[in-house]
Amino acid sequence: MNIVLDTNVLLVALPSKSIYHPIFTSLLKKSFDLVVTNEIISEYEEQLSIRLGKDRTDLHLVELLNLPNIHKIDSYYLWQLIEADKDDNKFVDCAIACNADFLVSNDAHYNILATIEFPKVKVIKAQAFLQMLPTIH
Repeated sequence: MNIVLDTNVLLVALPSKSIYHPIFTSLLKKSFDLVVTNEIISEYEEQLSIRLGKDRTDLHLVELLNLPNIHKIDSYYLWQLIEADKDDNKFVDCAIACNADFLVSNDAHYNILATIEFPKVKVIKAQAFLQMLPTIH
């Protein structure tokens, strides 16, 4: 199962006391494939650094990028489907390029995608993905 995780989901999944932590542990257990681009990795790094500092961020990124179920791709076409927050388009473009099963985000800007017929991007909230995890092990 190919998944694209918005930064907001990764951030809430990292803390061990978070209700969303099983998303991160399932990733470590290789229960799903995470697809990223250079732009997504850069955003992960930027946002993690703000919250965790450079050293802890570097450790998390090295751990993530060395997992065999992390796949880095290039998005060659920029769809520009989200007008409200253009920065979210990097996740949409990645999801389209890898034919992701789901883009997981708690961001309301992605709601517009439900009205777009083509290309179809399936967006689900972190809570819905969390509930799916026992079934994808």
